[in-house]
Amino acid sequence: MFFSIFCKFLLLGCTSFGGPAAHIGYFRKEFVERLSWATEEEYGQWVALSQIMPGPGSSQVGFAVGYHRAGLVGAIAAFLGFTLPSVVLMCAFVALGMQFANSAVFLGVLSALKLMAVVVVTDAIWSMANTFCKTNSTRLVALLGAVFILLWPFALSSLLLVLLAAIIGAYWFTDSQPTQIKTHISSRVAYITLAIFCGLFVLTSFIHGTGWLALFAQLFQAGSLVFGGGHVVLPLMSEQLADFISTEHLLTGYAAAQAVPGPMFTLASYLGAVTAPEGAMIAWALLATVGVFLPGLMLMLVGQKCWQFVSHKPRVQGAVKAINAAVVGLLLATLIFPIIPSSVSSVWQATVVLLALLWLRTRQPAIWQLVSAFVVAGMVSALF
Repeated sequence: MFFSIFCKFLLLGCTSFGGPAAHIGYFRKEFVERLSWATEEEYGQWVALSQIMPGPGSSQVGFAVGYHRAGLVGAIAAFLGFTLPSVVLMCAFVALGMQFANSAVFLGVLSALKLMAVVVVTDAIWSMANTFCKTNSTRLVALLGAVFILLWPFALSSLLLVLLAAIIGAYWFTDSQPTQIKTHISSRVAYITLAIFCGLFVLTSFIHGTGWLALFAQLFQAGSLVFGGGHVVLPLMSEQLADFISTEHLLTGYAAAQAVPGPMFTLASYLGAVTAPEGAMIAWALLATVGVFLPGLMLMLVGQKCWQFVSHKPRVQGAVKAINAAVVGLLLATLIFPIIPSSVSSVWQATVVLLALLWLRTRQPAIWQLVSAFVVAGMVSALF
């Protein structure tokens, strides 16, 4: 089971360009629609939960999918598979000085996969809207949510949107049918995880310096406090790692993280690799990766158990209904900016996106088929 889950997420980790919104679309297409590992309702609540907790949202959703499928072993397999390709590429950037990132073939494939991200996110928005925006009130929440994010795209806007939607839903959507999403997480596991998180958070707040332990501590603190996804982690890391790395290196790593598939939080892998003493690049990169991801994944375990205790209450169900609609609006806003402007720059590319979307909606190809088509198209366009 570990190997099966690992391989599924490894493929997604190699091809998931486009940021957290696209990752959520990839996961939904593969694990809800094609493999039926989770229901639409279960997946929707994991997405909603990831939006109100610190940490890497898409990685938390993947972690929850893996846990739902095969317990802690499945969760670890999902995290390793999805994160490993990005970590390897970030270390390669450090080792090779980002030279291969300028090759024509690499840039052609990257451009094609960005177009694929537009297709996948659009498909996810369409499908999730059909599930979570069935009434005029939920459609209004989604529309207002998209407008809010587009007009005020500040660091914590997505968190504020989700909180406002929860308040609105708790008071105006209380006619929701009470349903409870069950979780395999035991109370013992949740309490132990929470205790370990709290202990590590307190302990790491007292660790300073420039050694490997201080690197882990500063990144654990950053991972515990980041709301709003990968892009928000940059200013926090800039503050936390002021003694470790220059602003130039930080911005170079940030650019590299946007050029590779997978979660933006692997910026930490680059920072660990570039600050490592000679001969310790891999060890420091892995240590940094664990440090920044661990808090969000631990909180996802705790959050799911807490969610189970309250999810059957009508007001909570109303809040979830509004949050799910707001997430649809958030995805729509992300598609409008920055995904489309950074991916589609010509009528020809727009035509490719529309044809691929039509293929995806009518034929429902597997994710590997979609990826293969875009990779081949990107290589052909680069060579000819």
